[in-house]
Order: sequence, then C-alpha cells, then structure tokens
Amino acid sequence: MIGDIVTVTVDRPLGSYHPVYKDMYYPINYGYIEGLIAPDGEEQDAYILGVDKPVDRFTGKIIAIVHRYNDVEEKWVVCPTNTSFDKEEILEQIQFQEQYFQSEIIM
Repeated sequence: MIGDIVTVTVDRPLGSYHPVYKDMYYPINYGYIEGLIAPDGEEQDAYILGVDKPVDRFTGKIIAIVHRYNDVEEKWVVCPTNTSFDKEEILEQIQFQEQYFQSEIIM
C-alpha cells in the first residue's frame, strides 16, 4: 500500500484537540480512509504530513505505515505526492500521539 493514493477524511484538523483526551493537541491533520476497515473495527486512520493548514479532506500518497506493537491498529502516513519525509521527520511530527505506544515506522 505504500505509494498508493488515498483520500483522507479529516475528523481532527490541525490545531484541534482530541474529543475525549482534551489535552491532546493535533499539530497536524488526522483522519480516516472512508470504507476501509482497520483491525480495530473502525475505518483506517491516517496522519497527514506536509499540509500546513486545517483541511476537511485530503488526497495524497501513503509514504509509511506506523506499526504499533502494543495496539491492534496501524496508522498510515499520507502526504502530498510531490513531498517526502524520512523516518525521523515522520516520528517528530506524530510523536504527540505515538509517544503512548511502542511502534515502528515502515517505509
């Protein structure tokens, strides 16, 4: 799936806070792929990198998978087709949420 083009519906835009964990601030856009069910029974979640304003939807390429060892779900990392990030840059941008999990970034 890395390299595939997907459309992410953003339910937590850049600058928002988590609906349950009120102190979790989203410094990037975050959402899900409609109709694609992940192992947790919900739609597949995705981080969006390289977009510096809040958006409702975003179409881009999958550049990485965040595989969590201590959770059932994985997160996809999506960015504009003409952009790329290395593992360190990805981790820096998703650390706000991934700090709570043991995970690896697969590219």
